Order: sequence, then structure tokens, then C-alpha cells
Amino acid sequence: MQLLLATRNAHKTREFRQLLGKDFEVTDLGAFPNVALPEETGRTFEDNARLKARAVARALAMTSHGDVPTLVLADDSGLEVDCLGGAPGIFSARYAGENATDKQNIDKLLAALKRIGAADASRRAARFRCVLALASEGKILRTFSGTVEGAIVDLPRGCNGFGYDPVFVPNGSGETFAEMPAHIKNEISHRARAVQALRAAINSGKWT
Repeated sequence: MQLLLATRNAHKTREFRQLLGKDFEVTDLGAFPNVALPEETGRTFEDNARLKARAVARALAMTSHGDVPTLVLADDSGLEVDCLGGAPGIFSARYAGENATDKQNIDKLLAALKRIGAADASRRAARFRCVLALASEGKILRTFSGTVEGAIVDLPRGCNGFGYDPVFVPNGSGETFAEMPAHIKNEISHRARAVQALRAAINSGKWT
């Protein structure tokens, strides 16, 4: 099955390819430079996933000559920290500003925790949340979600993954996502759980 990811994030594309496996042919917007992603104006992860999936699917339907995937998959995901009122939330990728690096976002997060005195691990409860939206020809077919609970550590650890992976330890583990081999993270992550829901729907034929 062919899927076009509504992203230009190479890290995210690589992770989706690992998660989806050989049954899916995954491309992303790197192959379609003229297709623009919409501004993420939604109030929730689902809002933004739907916005991206619908806009990209509509653009492809208008320009397609039968040589591009008809199914578009958009992901919106991020980190929610309880003691910060759920921040950075839907602003995770741009927490430290537009075009912020992963390091800048992490530095701002740790500074915010320090500023409110959240030094104790029990006050650093957090979760990663992911919502996927599947679309075709400008219409949303289904959405799928996944979460993983955990906590924020004091200092970044590990060099795998991307985003906030170096400071997030999932419950039941002593390692951050960035310390885990990819195949371990891909068994338990928020994105993995959303993809599992997607796979289950496709296998059952209940995705349209």
C-alpha cells in the first residue's frame, strides 16, 4: 500500500517507515516541493492532523496524474507536561520559537521546569501524544491516536531519536527514548500505538 506522509521531517519519515514495515511504500513531501503544508491553526493534535491531511490530499487530487499515492497520512504529535499545564503540547515543535532546534526546545522545557521548582520526579509527569489522520482526495477517512505516559529527566540522555526523546523516560523504563534502540522505542511509543490502530483498521477493512 502506498502512503504519502504530510511532512518534510526526514526523522519522522524514517520512523514511520520502520513502524509501517515492508507492506507500505512510504514517501513524503520531499518529493513534492510544490505542495505546501497549511498553517497549524488547530487547537488540538487531531485538529492539526486533519488540517494537514486534508490540505495535502486536496492538493494532490488537483495535480495528480495517477503517479502519486492517493492516500495521505498526516501526523500531529507532541509532549504534554502536567506541571506546565500540558505545555508544550501542540506547540512542541516550535516551543522555543519558529524554526527552533530540538536542543533549543529542550533547553526551554528544562528551564521552565527549573523555574517552577519541579525538581522532584513525581512533579515531572508527562506524556507523548500522537494523532494520525488518513485522507484521500481532500476528505478525511479516519483518525487514529496513541499515547505513552512517562516523565521528564533532569538532563538530556542518549543520541537516538529526535525532538524531546533525550529527556523523556516512559513509565516502566530507566532509559530515555533517545537511549533506546529504535526497535525498542518502536514497540512502545505514542506513534507506534497510533500506527498499530491504523494497521488494525486497514487489516479489518474499516478504514474508509
